[in-house]
Amino acid sequence: MASKHEGLSERKKLILKAIVEAHIAEGEPVGSKSLMANQQIVCSSATIRNEMAELEEMGYLVQPHTSAGRVPSELGYRFYVDSLIEHYAMTAHDIKEIGGLLKSKMHELDEVLLAASRVASNLTNYTGIAIKPRASAARINRFEIIYIRPTEFIVVMVAASSDVKTKSVHTEQDITADVSAHLSSVLNANIAGLTSHQINLPIIMNMESEMGQHASLVSPVIKAVYETLNELDDGEVRWSGIDQLLQYPEFEDRDTLKHVLGALEGQDEILDLVSSGDREDVNVVFGAGGMTGPMNNSAMVYKHIVKDGKTVGAIGIIGPRRMDYAKVLATLESLTGNIADMLGEDTKLLNGGTPNGTDTKTGG
Repeated sequence: MASKHEGLSERKKLILKAIVEAHIAEGEPVGSKSLMANQQIVCSSATIRNEMAELEEMGYLVQPHTSAGRVPSELGYRFYVDSLIEHYAMTAHDIKEIGGLLKSKMHELDEVLLAASRVASNLTNYTGIAIKPRASAARINRFEIIYIRPTEFIVVMVAASSDVKTKSVHTEQDITADVSAHLSSVLNANIAGLTSHQINLPIIMNMESEMGQHASLVSPVIKAVYETLNELDDGEVRWSGIDQLLQYPEFEDRDTLKHVLGALEGQDEILDLVSSGDREDVNVVFGAGGMTGPMNNSAMVYKHIVKDGKTVGAIGIIGPRRMDYAKVLATLESLTGNIADMLGEDTKLLNGGTPNGTDTKTGG
C-alpha cells in the first residue's frame, strides 16, 4: 500500500479526505472554495486547486464537467476506505438496536442473518444483505426424529454450518416413539457427516436392513436428506430495505433502479464474490462485484461470520459509492461480532427449530 500511494503528501491526503467526505455528505462535485471552509486545510485556494489537479492526474479524483469541482474516483474511495477513514463511534441508539438482535428468540441461522440485515439497513439507511454462502460439501452432523403421531414424524437435521432444517414425513405404516428413536440412531450411525455424494446405495440398503420391518421409512427420509443437502449447497442472498435506495440521486431514475434490482437478483455473482472475499476484515467492493452498467456507481460492503473456522454467513450493505463508510464498517463489525458471540455462547438457538419443511409420503 505504501509504495502504491507514495506520491501522496500529507496535504494531498487531507484534501482527498475532505473531498470524499464532502461528496458523501452532499452528493455534488467539490470545489476549492468549499474546501477553504475546512479548518484542517490551512492553505490558499490556489494551492488547493493545484493539489486537486495533481490528485486528478494521479487518478484519485475525476472532474465530471468542465469548470466543475471534482468527485472521488474508485481509486480515491479505495484509498479513503483503506487508509484515511476515521473510527465511527456507535451511538446509544445504534448499540440498543444491535443489542436487541441478541435478545430475539431465533432458532435458525437464516433468521439471524435476515434480522441482522434489517438492523444494518435501518442503522445505515442503505440496503441490507443477508448472505448464506455456498457450501463446498454440505453435511448434516446430527439427526433427530421427533415423533408426532402414529402416521407422522419430523426429521430434524443439524448441518455442519449450524443450520437447522426440518422435514415433516407422513407414513402409511403406523410407528411408535421407540421406532422413531431407533430411526434416529440408524441415521446418525450411517450418514451423519456425509455429503450427498457419499450417501450411496449400499449405505441405504444397510439402513433398511437395520430398520427391519420398518425399512419403508428409510426411503422418504433419505429423500428429505437429499433435498436438505441440496438446499444447503445452493447458498442464498436476501435483501432488506430495498426502498432505501430511492432516497439517493444515483438511483432516482426508475429504469436505473430496475436494472440495479435485476442485477441484485442474479445471486451467483454475489455468492461467488463472498466466497472469495477476506474472511477476517470488512470487504469493500465498488461496482457491486465488478458488475457494469447501472451498478458501477454503487458499492457493496460485507463481512463474514466465522464459526469454528468456517464461514457460516455474511452480512452486508449495498448503496451508492459515496456511502458513509465509517458508519457502515462500524455497524457491520458490531453486528457480525455479536452474531459470532451468539453462535458461540448460545448454540441452543441453532440446535432447535420449528417444523417448516415439506411433507413426504411413504410408500406403504
